[in-house]
Amino acid sequence: MRLLAPPTAHDHWPVPSNSQVIRGMTKPGNSFANGEVAGSPRGFSTIARITRMNLRQPWLVTMAIGSTLVAASLQLLIPALLGKAIDQTQLAMGAGVSAAATQEGLRNSALVLLAVSVLRGLFTLAQNYLAEAVGHHVAYELRVAFYEKIQSLSFSFHDQAHSADLITIGMLDLEGVRMYFSAALVRTVLLVMLVGVGAHMLISMNLVLGLLALSFVPFVALRSSITQLKLRATWLDLQERLCVLSRVMEENLTGIRVVRAFAAQAYEMLKFDRASKSALGLMHERAEIYVRNISAMNFSFLFAMGLVLSIGGNKVIAGEISVGKLATFLTFMTILQMPVRQIGLIVDGFARASTCGSRLFGLLDLDIAIKDAADAKPLEISDGTLRFDDVSFAYPAAENRPILKNISFEVRKSETIAIVGPPGSGKSTIAHLIPRFYDVASGVITLDGQDIREVTLATLRRAVAVVQQDAFVFTTTIENNIAYGDPWANAQRIERASESAQLHDYILRLPAGYKTVVRERGLSLSGGQRQRLAIARTMMLRPSVIIFDDSTAAIDAATERRIRSAMQLFAKDRVTIIIGHRLSSLMHANAILFIENGEIVEHGTHEDLLAKGGRYKALYDLQVRAFDDMLPNQEGVG
Repeated sequence: MRLLAPPTAHDHWPVPSNSQVIRGMTKPGNSFANGEVAGSPRGFSTIARITRMNLRQPWLVTMAIGSTLVAASLQLLIPALLGKAIDQTQLAMGAGVSAAATQEGLRNSALVLLAVSVLRGLFTLAQNYLAEAVGHHVAYELRVAFYEKIQSLSFSFHDQAHSADLITIGMLDLEGVRMYFSAALVRTVLLVMLVGVGAHMLISMNLVLGLLALSFVPFVALRSSITQLKLRATWLDLQERLCVLSRVMEENLTGIRVVRAFAAQAYEMLKFDRASKSALGLMHERAEIYVRNISAMNFSFLFAMGLVLSIGGNKVIAGEISVGKLATFLTFMTILQMPVRQIGLIVDGFARASTCGSRLFGLLDLDIAIKDAADAKPLEISDGTLRFDDVSFAYPAAENRPILKNISFEVRKSETIAIVGPPGSGKSTIAHLIPRFYDVASGVITLDGQDIREVTLATLRRAVAVVQQDAFVFTTTIENNIAYGDPWANAQRIERASESAQLHDYILRLPAGYKTVVRERGLSLSGGQRQRLAIARTMMLRPSVIIFDDSTAAIDAATERRIRSAMQLFAKDRVTIIIGHRLSSLMHANAILFIENGEIVEHGTHEDLLAKGGRYKALYDLQVRAFDDMLPNQEGVG
């Protein structure tokens, strides 16, 4: 390994950042749930986009709309058939037709009405089933796209977005988009068919009664349009409050051991109760808006029916219309009542789809900060030389506060470099830049002379493995956890990796051995066991560059020495970087970099740095003195 002198000039590469894409997420108290996303679609464009997605199922959409039209046509036949049956019966009784013949005519009319009603019910059933099928196909497509997007977004996005907000978008907002076809579009087709054709039928029979029968429709439509604006605004607020509720619950479940250890159940219940009551209050407000809307629609309907009954009754008495026609008007109003009452639900369905779709598509349309270049090529490893050339970096949320400043060094295959320094000095940032979890602000990182920004991410991340301090363990078997990077690995490879990580003997003592299922977040394992599992998982990949980011902090010194001995053979053909605070874990390195305030302030071997008597020497003396101070106490106890 050799330290590189900073060049006199270098190229400044433009680096896209998620902070340029996400608006509002970096403000205190703000979240992705209520933040605006640059380029997120709004209003009509969102509805048009959702509609196009539904049209990707042309056969289901055609059959659903066709079933709706047939069901509406059959429903419109019922008032006409009923009115005709009443008129025929009245004529038969007035003409002196026998009771048996009159009963026969009524029975035939009833059978026809029953057949039409049954057919209408079957087509309505088909309409509901097919409309739900279209929605679920869209939901499946969006769910896969959402999950794929979450997997591809860079670390800088996840640094700012709360997981509870993302879960809310992936569940509640996606559900709002899913319901658009059945709750809004199909109901609109049904309503237009019933009101349009029905209005023509009624007005052609009697202009005055037809207008009276339809008089409640404009009022309900206007009332629903006004109400939907309030429902839309309260829905956005409700989403935010539900996000807060989700965050409180998620953090409580994640930190349940801390909660119990500090006996903070009462405080957590109070916090959850406040968040829950906040959401409940807004739900009551929405329910009140909805109930007032329904009451107004019911009143307008009953008032219009009263007018039709009063004026139509006088027309029957005057002989202007028959009793059957009056029954046709009243029956049609009764049939039309439910679809018209659902105008509020239709408008709310459009508004909800627009709002939810805007948030969901805003996420799906995010530019990915870390992605393959247009002409990216696979990484080719020969010598395995890693080089930092005047690298500087600042996190997107704090671009005016650089974390790394002009870092330059080179490390070759079979060499081990150690990085040490105070917390926040930029040690882990170096580890995250090598596999391109973030992109450098300036300077270049190369592997065998290849700029890592010009090679494919897949090949780069196969070549670079990072063992983090906080080792994440999946809820599955130990075997699957170790073989996560290579699920098709055989048992012998898994066991060899476990032996190198000093985990094999522990696993054999378990009742189910490698088939033992690890509990959620690996709580059935100790911190040291989780770290050893992470080391074994990384060794399965056989990377060209392996980085230990304080990954043995929870492992005892004796076990760490055994792991280091086992790693010597593994490290012969690759670059090894060790980041840590415990000097005993890194003093064997070929070179040690001491990082402070994002700059290399000291470098050299362990012996060289001790001889310099600088910061490294001070840290070494502090750790050795602390260990020496423990010895008399241990001897006294002995």
